Amino acid sequence: MTAYTHSPVLQHSDLVLQHVPEAVVLINDRNDIVFYNDAAQTLWGIPRAEVMGKNVRCLVPPPYRADHDDFIARHRQSGKDHTVGTTRDVEFVTAGGETRRGRLSLSQVVRPGQAGTFYMGIMADVTQDYLAESILQLRNDLLRSLVSEKLPLDQSGEFLCRRIENTITDCCAVLLHPGGHDGRVDITATATLPRRMRNALAACVPGPAEIAAMKDNPAMALDLAWTRHTALARAFGFIGCEAVPVATHDGTPAGILAIYLRDAGQMEWARAVVKAALPFCTLALGRDAARQRISELSERDTLTGLLNRSSLNRYIVEMASDRQDAAFTVMVLNIDSFRDINNALGHIHADNFLRVVAKRLEALSAGHFIISRSSGDEFIVLIPDCPRALAMNQATRIIRAVADPIEVNDSTITLSVSIGIACYPDDGPDGESLLGHADLALQQAKSEGRGTYKFADSNKNRLAQDRLLLGSALHETVSKGQLHLHYQPQIDTMTGALYGVEALARWHHPHLGNIFPSRFIAVAEETGQIAAIGRWSLREACRQMGQWDRDGIHVPTVAVNLSAAHFGDHSVPEYIAGLLRTYDLTPDRLTVEITENVMMESGQTTHDVLQAIRDLGVGLSMDDFGTGYSSLSRLTRLPLTEIKIDRSFINDFEHDTNAQAVTTAVIGIGNRLGMTVVTEGVETEQQRQLLEDLKCDVMQGYLFARPLPADELEKWIRARS
Repeated sequence: MTAYTHSPVLQHSDLVLQHVPEAVVLINDRNDIVFYNDAAQTLWGIPRAEVMGKNVRCLVPPPYRADHDDFIARHRQSGKDHTVGTTRDVEFVTAGGETRRGRLSLSQVVRPGQAGTFYMGIMADVTQDYLAESILQLRNDLLRSLVSEKLPLDQSGEFLCRRIENTITDCCAVLLHPGGHDGRVDITATATLPRRMRNALAACVPGPAEIAAMKDNPAMALDLAWTRHTALARAFGFIGCEAVPVATHDGTPAGILAIYLRDAGQMEWARAVVKAALPFCTLALGRDAARQRISELSERDTLTGLLNRSSLNRYIVEMASDRQDAAFTVMVLNIDSFRDINNALGHIHADNFLRVVAKRLEALSAGHFIISRSSGDEFIVLIPDCPRALAMNQATRIIRAVADPIEVNDSTITLSVSIGIACYPDDGPDGESLLGHADLALQQAKSEGRGTYKFADSNKNRLAQDRLLLGSALHETVSKGQLHLHYQPQIDTMTGALYGVEALARWHHPHLGNIFPSRFIAVAEETGQIAAIGRWSLREACRQMGQWDRDGIHVPTVAVNLSAAHFGDHSVPEYIAGLLRTYDLTPDRLTVEITENVMMESGQTTHDVLQAIRDLGVGLSMDDFGTGYSSLSRLTRLPLTEIKIDRSFINDFEHDTNAQAVTTAVIGIGNRLGMTVVTEGVETEQQRQLLEDLKCDVMQGYLFARPLPADELEKWIRARS
């Protein structure tokens, strides 16, 4: 300080620096301030007397002060300073606590008559320029996001919050906007917003009335976003908030944009950013409202405001796929004699009738039903969690509610409706089939007196559904070879060895799921596809036997089921012979199973085909013996090698003496005729022991194994060996 006072050269140079417009600060080799001009006093708002001779870190923002001396020391010791001779933008904090932006240039200087290296910093306030540039960049980014990317509101809102947080240091941006569940307001924010703060906002989001009040009182936005949560916000380090209402293009408040700050010096900056971002929030909300309106118009009936039929179908699909045990009811309603009302009163009054019916259905629903006006005077009501047992009461309630008189031109008119009812899953697996069956039931209700309801006929519906849906799907599946065979082991009773396997067709449809064989075989017979399935089963079983032989897996024989349709076809024996040659199988490796109805309806052609198959050396088995009207005389005339006792005789075999007597008789008949007797459905050890005592030849059932895919059967066989 003495040198500074007495050196004329220093006095002259410092006098020049004293009056330059930029802030100038000079520090010595101990980092103490030795020069601080008038512009520096103005920039920081700190008088010269408070900084002269003090460490320069007093001018550095508090977060960086602790490391500042070490930073300078590293450069002094190395002699290399990459910051000297450069210009960079830095933050600084004024005496009033305001964070601003400065453009700093550093120089290394020598003071005449003074030892050591001095650093001189020259800084200009560029806060406004920086803010303007940041605002411009923010606007460009938001506009590009809204125009080019066309993001939905939640994503565009999150992008907006993220850009605001990149523009303002240590803040959290939040957009509260309508569209949430039950009319509440959604909260869009980045992950920087503490979870508890988000939960607090979610628990106290503004309702429609509070949002509407912001039009006359914008300060309510700050009350909703900050004042009600001040204590919690301060616990997370927030010291202030800038919050403003977001309005639609017509000035109607629709949400709130809020910025939570941890630095009070950023408040002015936050106001500028909010002002810049607000038009884009309005644009995003307006675009989202337009999108919702378009979506609503595409899903709603313009006359009544109810859902249209296509929208209702989506609800049916969702409910059918929601859970396996879903039970809901579809009702199709039609106003009786509506054409007379239309002709007598005109379209205007007729339309009013439709609106009245719609309102009565909505009032009756209390938000529980899903209601649609499909066309004209027809309505559809979808009732969740409503099995057939409850549908009757609901239909009665609807008929009574619609029947209340309506006043028109001083006249009282009473309406009646007819209702057709279909229940999921009994009457169909999807919306179209359910609605189709409900339509049929509606026509029946109208034909039988009107003003009443009728349920769809489940049996007729199932048959029609299977023929139309399963028949088409089955044709595609068979043509593409997408059926599968599972194989159930058959066990020699005396030795416990593998006697053979029965090939059983299985069908898993990608949309319909697993279809039981009893169901799709019946459909195949009705739609004329059973012959194709039978030939495929023969080919696939023979192919698999050949594959097992090559892999060293010994399966003595395979039994394949064929329907009555195959035995009226003289080409079947030759087809079987060709398969045996192709897959190098001896005839005794294959058994063809027939049902009792083949025996009952057998003519000469059937007998000839069966005999030709047997002449090949292929076995013939009578499946499900005892369930039909078997004739012992026919049994002796057919070239059978095996009979299979149906599982129904084994279900309660241990306790049913009648079942035991019949089984004993069948085993005796089979043995005397030289036929192998196979018993199906063996599930308990006691059943196995009884059959062994009765000298049954072969047993088949879950006690030994379920029907298995080919690869799992291989594992089962290897495990036994």
